[in-house]
Amino acid sequence: MVEVTARDEGEGVPAVADVAVRRLRWTACARVVPSRFPATDLFERVAEPADYDAVIAVESMTNDRLRDERGETQAVAERDRSMGPGSSVIMAPFTHISPFGGRFTDGTYGAYYAAKTRETAIRETVYHRERFMAATSEPAMDLEMRLLEADLDGMLHDVRTIGSSALYDPESYADSQIFARAVRAAGSNGIAYRSVRHAGGQCVAVFRPRLLRRGRQADYLLYRWDGERIAEVLQLTHRMT
Repeated sequence: MVEVTARDEGEGVPAVADVAVRRLRWTACARVVPSRFPATDLFERVAEPADYDAVIAVESMTNDRLRDERGETQAVAERDRSMGPGSSVIMAPFTHISPFGGRFTDGTYGAYYAAKTRETAIRETVYHRERFMAATSEPAMDLEMRLLEADLDGMLHDVRTIGSSALYDPESYADSQIFARAVRAAGSNGIAYRSVRHAGGQCVAVFRPRLLRRGRQADYLLYRWDGERIAEVLQLTHRMT
């Protein structure tokens, strides 16, 4: 598993003021999630963020499933929420927070991780799925995944041009999480960064759901784990990698 042990605060971390903030406009940025990831429509049934809490409070009084589907809604400020068509896939990582965190999340808050292209999104998730499957000694099996797309438009802290940096450590997230906490506390919308698992690829960790629009499912994928590695990635009926 990835090491996330804390180091001395600030070690190898660029100062927030030294990082440029740039506008990113990505159409159909890609994200891959397990097929069991909640595919709810609760956020799509409410047009205004201000109405969401009241509607859910009434419905979930008698419905345990709705309480599970909505996740930790209060973790997202009302002004940052995405509502309406396509918002469920956007809101999910902010309301169902992974306790393990990631490169720019420490398990206490959510982010929408995505890549500029499908290939980069697949390479990133294949790496992490292989690490998990190997760590738990899983036998050969097929993993059903979903490829999601959304449109991104917003100002993000951009570390893509930073050279050698602890933010890109392939094994440890300690320094990158320190940096992420600092920029998020300063009001950042998110971070644009180079893919660590796909040379030349670009990724984002978006902290504000409102920067994303038109969330939609693009494809079903099958990751074929052979007991040692993911040997194939299939899109429906034909081979992708």
